[in-house]
Amino acid sequence: MNDTTTSASVGHDRLKRLMKRGTDFFGCEVAIMGGAMSWISERHLVSAISNAGGFGVIASGAMPPELLDNEIAETTKRTDRPFGVNLITMHPQLPELIDVCGKHGVSHIVLAGGLPPPGALDRVKGMGAKLICFAPALALAKKLIRSGADALVIEGMEAGGHIGPVSTSVLAQEILPEVATEVPVFVAGGIGRGGLIAGFLEMGASGVQIGTRFVCAHECIAHPNFKKAFIRASARDAIPSVQIDPRLPVIPVRALKNREMENFSAKQREVAQRLDQGEIEMAEAQLQIEHYWAGALRRAVIDGDVESGSVMAGQSVGMVKKEEPVADIIATLVDEAAHALERRSA
Repeated sequence: MNDTTTSASVGHDRLKRLMKRGTDFFGCEVAIMGGAMSWISERHLVSAISNAGGFGVIASGAMPPELLDNEIAETTKRTDRPFGVNLITMHPQLPELIDVCGKHGVSHIVLAGGLPPPGALDRVKGMGAKLICFAPALALAKKLIRSGADALVIEGMEAGGHIGPVSTSVLAQEILPEVATEVPVFVAGGIGRGGLIAGFLEMGASGVQIGTRFVCAHECIAHPNFKKAFIRASARDAIPSVQIDPRLPVIPVRALKNREMENFSAKQREVAQRLDQGEIEMAEAQLQIEHYWAGALRRAVIDGDVESGSVMAGQSVGMVKKEEPVADIIATLVDEAAHALERRSA
């Protein structure tokens, strides 16, 4: 065995040990969890990530129960490996969606989009699934663990789609030392290379969640125009949306700069005016904003309209250089992480 093979083996062995808690939790080979991206994280990409040794996650988004039922069934046809389902906590049919996951024996459920409503956690636990929750702050992380979360995802503002106000590096420093010994924690937001994965594992993370890097996978159904926009973009092109009216709480969305980002400002003004005039309540106003984003994202992902559609992307988009198979993306990330660990231990 030559020196290169030996050192590569040392790095891969160390990576395997650092990822063991995450791989044991998911039942997969590599503790890389697919980010749940609406219209993108569906049967083809999810099964490809799981088949390549990672952990695929279906993005249920605004799906009604019957659509999710079909999506899970179609994913199961394409992989015999474990995969999860991401459910939005504000979905009006959340209990029914959880029941659909239970019917299919889904092993892991991710609850995203805010504090889970009363009864949701018990419902998930009652069907025997592992529960994963997003924790944007340390206090919430501790509360979710007390409430029964089996694992956490901490996602920084570098991510694509809906984002919080704090960077991944700060969240990792704040949360990992406090809770990583209690439950597995997966770090997300701005991860484009394996060296950063190695760093978060050394800080106590059990693995990572990656979305943007998988958009240009061969197995991803996103329109060629959508993928081309990713390949052309730099990190600074992925910008957060602006909140126009402080009375209308809107979670910022990170997407590539285009005409749609300007259209969203106009949409906010329109909804705020209807709110002022008493035509709609606050809950309905927020729902209208969410439906707006879902439609804008579909126009870009499915129809290929990357100007008047929303091209949601994380800042790691600048590291997406070509279209390639999921297995190659995961293998590259693993090799980069192993190489970084080997260098640090030398």
